[in-house]
Amino acid sequence: MEAYLQGCRAALQESRPLHVVLGNEACDLDSMVSALTLAFYLAKTTEAEEVFVPVLNIKRSELPLRGDNVFFLQKIHIPESLLIFRDEIDLHALHQAGQLTLILVDHHVLPKSDAALEEAVAEVLDHRPVEQKHCPPCHVSVELVGSCATLVTERILQGAPEILDRQTAALLHGTIILDCVNMDLKIGKATLKDNKYVEKLEALFPDLPKRNDIFDSLQKAKFDVSGLSTEQMLRKDQKTISRQGTKMAISAIYMDLEAFLQRSGLTADLHAFCQAHSYDVLVAMAIFFNTHNEPVRQLAVFCPHAVLRMTICGALERSHSPSLKLTPVPSTHPNLQAYLQGNTQVSRKKLLPLLQEALSEYFDSMKIPSGQPETVGLSREQVDKELDRAGNSLIPGLSQDEEEPPLPPTPMNSLVDECPLDQGLPKLSAEAIFEKCSQISLSRSTAASLSKK
Repeated sequence: MEAYLQGCRAALQESRPLHVVLGNEACDLDSMVSALTLAFYLAKTTEAEEVFVPVLNIKRSELPLRGDNVFFLQKIHIPESLLIFRDEIDLHALHQAGQLTLILVDHHVLPKSDAALEEAVAEVLDHRPVEQKHCPPCHVSVELVGSCATLVTERILQGAPEILDRQTAALLHGTIILDCVNMDLKIGKATLKDNKYVEKLEALFPDLPKRNDIFDSLQKAKFDVSGLSTEQMLRKDQKTISRQGTKMAISAIYMDLEAFLQRSGLTADLHAFCQAHSYDVLVAMAIFFNTHNEPVRQLAVFCPHAVLRMTICGALERSHSPSLKLTPVPSTHPNLQAYLQGNTQVSRKKLLPLLQEALSEYFDSMKIPSGQPETVGLSREQVDKELDRAGNSLIPGLSQDEEEPPLPPTPMNSLVDECPLDQGLPKLSAEAIFEKCSQISLSRSTAASLSKK
């Protein structure tokens, strides 16, 4: 694999037609490995002197946000320097020069920014339901399995099993296991085909890591934020909402909030993060398990605008449907309010409607009818300033009440909220797994208390 990838980088320096195997914009482990291994297979099995190049559909600077990808590349001994990222190759220029053939793997719908490339798509290999209106007019191979890497494994073993070395087998094996949640029957993510090809890989290479070992290590790496900066940590799993030009970022951070708040220079980092992305509010939900293996959720609301911050905190504290059962936590950081969330069943997805309502409440409070008493503690001049600030904070090109795409792009294949795969296979996200574990923990504790009675 290393020699092949070195050849790919060398090919970029030449002016020649390229067959680019492109993963999805999330570049999760399944997308990355599927692109690498499918391109490797096509390069090894094509007689003509065609060049097949795998391209990771993110900027190189975003790779550290995908901890499991970084960990797995190191474990399999593939240098990151050999990989080709989207900001290192101009696909549109290649297409305009008539030198691009595109193969999509782990997705089949190009974003609007790449719409012009659709006519260059020659093949699709994916594991999500086909969107007929958007699917490119080419050969499309789609099967609803747990991992796209399963379909690549099938292609290799059926077409040219002799090219499969241990390194490539390990990439495919670990990816399928992670994507299928360790082939757990109770979760039901793995299909018969996923199981079949994991077993085939294990039969061909008996020294592959044990399933539990590779799953645990990849899962741990996926949620490891120890090496990330504050900005990277906030962007790793983020959603954004907007109301009347006021933008709010909602980030999931996978560590104890107390430890997060003790990070050096945090206040300056939070200000810089919000200014860089024009956010008026940042809400962080800390998610982790304590030493007793009990689920814990915590919240932090950061907002330099006092009225807006108080409105959001008040709405969350008063919420009864659902009730968050918030307990304020002391914080030395100005403009930040922290909470322990007693109701761990309220995930970030369930929190979003409450935050949207809080933004609406904020703007309703700014509308003071003529002749009516002004808001207690808030002068007309302060109200005008708040309204002006809200109106001017809108980023050009983003319409009011429009939800901005999350940064980085939300994975579209297996482990996120609201992905197209919902139509075919059970949904599993980092938060979904946490919520499921939380429910199991709660049911066990309930059962234990009942048995004692």
